[in-house]
Parts: sequence; C-alpha cells; structure tokens
Amino acid sequence: MRKLLLAALLPILPSISLGQTDAASFAAELFRYEVEANIVYHTANNYQNKLDVYRPAEAAQPTPVVVVIHGGGWVEGTKEERVLEMMPYLQMGFAAVNVEYRLGRISLAPAAVEDCRCALHWVFANSKKYNFDPSRVVLQGGSAGGHLALMTGMLTPAAGFDRECRGPMDNYWSENPGTSKDPRVAAIVNWFGITDVLDELHGPNAKGYAVVWLGDQANSDEIAKRVSPINYVTSDVPPIITIHGDKDALVPHTQAVRLHQALDAAKVPNQLFTVPGANHGGYTFEQNQKAWEAVRHFLAEHVKGVGGTAAGQR
Repeated sequence: MRKLLLAALLPILPSISLGQTDAASFAAELFRYEVEANIVYHTANNYQNKLDVYRPAEAAQPTPVVVVIHGGGWVEGTKEERVLEMMPYLQMGFAAVNVEYRLGRISLAPAAVEDCRCALHWVFANSKKYNFDPSRVVLQGGSAGGHLALMTGMLTPAAGFDRECRGPMDNYWSENPGTSKDPRVAAIVNWFGITDVLDELHGPNAKGYAVVWLGDQANSDEIAKRVSPINYVTSDVPPIITIHGDKDALVPHTQAVRLHQALDAAKVPNQLFTVPGANHGGYTFEQNQKAWEAVRHFLAEHVKGVGGTAAGQR
C-alpha cells in the first residue's frame, strides 16, 4: 500500500476546478488517497487478471466506488491508460477500482464479459476490506469498455457468465459461489459503448475488432447475441446514462438510440446525452465539460449521497 502520487496530473487540475484555490483543494484530496496495484482478482486459462484499488484512506464511512473498465475493441488497451477517467469520481468522493480483463489474443469472446463479472463479484466480496459501500457501486467504461460496463451491470448469474467467479475462501466443493451471489450496481456510465455486437459482425457496420474478438468460433453469431446489452433490457437493470457522438464512425449512434428506446419502454431510469457532430470520443474541452456535468447530475439523482464535489468539500 502506498500513497497515491499524481504529481504528473496536477497541471490539468485548474481545467477541472473553478480556479487556483479549488485546484489546490482537489490536489490535497488526491494525496489523501491510497493505492493497491495489480491485485489478482481472477485466473483463467493460466492468465491472471488484475485490478488496482484507489481509496480515500481517511474515510470514516463506506464510500461509493466506481469500477472503471478500459476500451480497445476487446483486443487492445490497458487499465493504466484509463487512470484519468477516475479523476472526476475521486473529486466526487468515490473510491475506484481499475480493471483489466483477457483480451482477444488471450481468450476469445465471451471471456472479457466473464472476467468483468468476476471483477464485480470481487468488489462486493472485498467491500468491507476496502471500505466500499456495496449499495453505491457504479460502472464506467468507454467503447468496448462501455459495452463491458453495460454487460457487467445488466447481467445476472442466470445468464451463465458468473460460473468461474470464485474467491480464495469460497467453498467450491459443495456450492458454486459465482451463481449463488448476485451483485447489483447502482448505475452505469456508458461512453459510446457497443450495444449490439452482432451488428458489428455483419453488414455495413461490421468492424474488424469485433470479428477478431469473436474469432472463428462456429457459433460466433450466437455468442455475439449473448454478449449484446440490447438483449438484456428488463425493468430490473440499473439506471444507465450513455454519452455518444452522433457522427461516431466506429460505434453507430443508432445503437445508443435503440438501447435507450428499449430502456424507456422498460421504464428504466436512463439518459442519452448526444454530443452533436462528435466522432468516437476525442471530444472538445467544452463537449467533455458538458458530458461530465450530465454524468454528475445523473449520479446525484440515482446514487444516494453522491454530489458534484469531493467528499471533503461538501
């Protein structure tokens, strides 16, 4: 365990806060966090999946926690690349869990979904140890990470992706802990995530990264349906906010529209924040500011006790 050192990030703090005083206050908050890196949360195919924990060391009460899942088309990317995504959540008083998973070159679909479900089980199983509030778990991801955040939060063990989610103290001789526990999240923050994987395997929206992730499996179309969030919309899924550019060339904006139409029909609290003229991420400073403002308002509405400032500044 060591103190979080984010000195390299401090030059951007004035753009996050309102002024020099606010930036200094936020910097002080960052240095009160502790980090435990590269914790093995799951082993499959002889591959050790790891995650990092960032938490406020002096929090008197259990804290909300965001689980950050990186993107990269399920075939590239690292958790270390997404550290900056945690900063707005740290500012809101969250702890954070930054997750890696098996990429396509290690295991084809649906391995990444299985891993992220196991990461969620790990968060709940270790909530007391790390002072997480299990009633205030939020999932965050972009692109393929957005897809995985949606799948992780929308699934239940009945879908069949949780069977290997065992902890070191679980008794797997007489029971299957991965199917007897049902971790539920408070909200999902989806940045331009894929909602219909089959749509990216065939036709005009087909993308190479999706083809690589599914591979040459004989039942690839069926797997694509099984790992598509659009097929898991029920009245029981958590509140979902999606941020998506209407000129996205990688993940069609229409996928986000379809998801939120389905959520509306199921009467699930949700919001689609469309970024006019924007492509697949790469938003301007102003677009990012407006998007994060929408995220903060959404979380404040749907996650108890979550506001727009750091815990020490409320």
